[in-house]
Amino acid sequence: MNSISEFVKQKRKEAGYTQEEFALRSGLGLRFVRELEQGKETVRMDKVNQALAMFGMKAVPGRIDES
Repeated sequence: MNSISEFVKQKRKEAGYTQEEFALRSGLGLRFVRELEQGKETVRMDKVNQALAMFGMKAVPGRIDES
């Protein structure tokens, strides 16, 4: 699992939402929410940012820290 998927899953649970409730509130599909939380690597970044926006966050391009 990657850090974005872990973050979304943790924050969703802290907010008390099921995956279904989160999908409805964020305007995303349930399938996408499930795939995101499972760490699927080929998700669309616009939808990732739509999910992250629920928590006041946004994914931006950057270098991978190799240390």
